[in-house]
Amino acid sequence: MTVESVKPATPEARELREPPLAGGGVPVLGHGWRLARDPLSFMARLRDHGEVVRLRLGPKTVYAVTSPALTGAMALSTDFIIAGPLWESLEGLLGKEGVATANGPQHRRQRRTIQPAFRLDAIPAYGPIMEEEAHALTERWKPGETIDCTSESFRVAVRIAARCLLRGDFMDERAERLCIALATVFRGMYRRMVIPAGPLYRLPLPANRQFNRALADLHLLVDEIVAERRASGQKPDDLLTALLEAKDDNGDPIGEQEIHDQVVAILTPGSETVASTIMWLLQVLAEHPEHADRVCAEVESVTGGRPVAFDDVRTLSHTNNVVVEAMRLRPAVWILTRRAVRDTELGGYRIPAGADIVYSPYAIQRDGRSYADNLAFDPDRWLPDRVKDVPKFAMSPFSVGNRKCPSDHFSMAQLTLVTAALAAKYRFEQVPGSDDATRVGITLRPQRLLLKPVPR
Repeated sequence: MTVESVKPATPEARELREPPLAGGGVPVLGHGWRLARDPLSFMARLRDHGEVVRLRLGPKTVYAVTSPALTGAMALSTDFIIAGPLWESLEGLLGKEGVATANGPQHRRQRRTIQPAFRLDAIPAYGPIMEEEAHALTERWKPGETIDCTSESFRVAVRIAARCLLRGDFMDERAERLCIALATVFRGMYRRMVIPAGPLYRLPLPANRQFNRALADLHLLVDEIVAERRASGQKPDDLLTALLEAKDDNGDPIGEQEIHDQVVAILTPGSETVASTIMWLLQVLAEHPEHADRVCAEVESVTGGRPVAFDDVRTLSHTNNVVVEAMRLRPAVWILTRRAVRDTELGGYRIPAGADIVYSPYAIQRDGRSYADNLAFDPDRWLPDRVKDVPKFAMSPFSVGNRKCPSDHFSMAQLTLVTAALAAKYRFEQVPGSDDATRVGITLRPQRLLLKPVPR
């Protein structure tokens, strides 16, 4: 199936049947209650009803797309834009003027502004910082102590992002603030997405007050970073300098709100997704010691015993495959939404203009129709002689088309380097009180992963 699978609806297409309605809805909430109670299983079962399925979220009808071919075609089509329940729930964090939420000419201009920082030939300049932070993480841990993987993963993800892209001294106190605030904000935004009961969230309830405080602290943190850079008068070659010097379509400096929203997009969703992936990689190293040992052996064969470096990343093929397989089974971004801008046809069904579409990378990447032994952790499925069996668009952790994450190479480099540094120095064991069950919010992460590092 190709991008032609998504095409504007002709008069004949307007007579096409509607997608089937999923069962199990309840009055008022529709399918929102099932999406809130057991969202991963709910989304994973939808393909049994078809490649396009109707859902009810509160008063709204939403269309779920369940096959990799159609999600890929939709991502490459101009008939759909970034919008819908997910992005509406994120507006309070990301604003309306950042690259994550903008559409059309504004989005294209913003991508041109930030893209130089993420070009493939720009990534090696970040190598020394990534190395320093990865090894600092391993040095900070003491053998036998209990590691809270949530705070540690956020700390390294935030510090790498801030030091590479904002050239700021993003010290531990700020990293802790971001970690605490993000946990509260993303949990609240998930509730707002699956149960869109707007007036309820404006009531002065304890959960709402906690959410509002956390959101305010996030925005205050961003204002501090921008103000400090302006006051310093410094112009290092980084993303923040590019934003402060960027021009709009009229040649005027971009507004303060756009600068703010762009920095939010750098520090928050990026840090959240990378940190969540690092948590899952730590869980993988503990649950699959055979692959941790293979990573360690690969690192030693490449480095000869010296500390792993950024320049080694491209030769660490099994380590990279471990990262990719972890992202397949536990993608940080498990649900995405789009909106149809015109009447269109998708997979033989009519999608009306203005309709919201939801799809789940988690469900698609675990589907037995696309993967043999689909629930097994098998990094070797990404070897050259096997990867050809994976259907197109069945593994798109950074999306595709003009909404592809611009930081894909940056993120993969740091994830591979951190995994290599950790596995080369330690084995990991879960300790009493650890809970690696999946915690579902806007992103997926372990519920409360506590590990003990054991020196190799």
